[in-house]
Amino acid sequence: MKSSRRIFILMAAGFASSLGLSRGALAETVPVSESDATAQALGYNTDATKVDKAKYSRYQAGQACANCQFFQGKADDAAGPCQIYGGKQVNAIGWCSAYTKKA
Repeated sequence: MKSSRRIFILMAAGFASSLGLSRGALAETVPVSESDATAQALGYNTDATKVDKAKYSRYQAGQACANCQFFQGKADDAAGPCQIYGGKQVNAIGWCSAYTKKA
């Protein structure tokens, strides 16, 4: 009886930890929507060339998620996880007011 309980506990722990990993991987594949509350607060736009320059005067041509320090994708990725949005995907050509040039 003890061994079957021990096996059950080990299996349950393994299942629970795999669920946690799945949720983390899922967060990285979910794209940020412009209607997301955080995205709206930061003026996220999926295409930096369409940023309202009157509203976001800090925006400068050439700024995009791909060259922001918070972008976690590779240089040639079309989208990648962003630290600002909890690992959700942002467009490489997108922009938000949290933009900080990569060092």
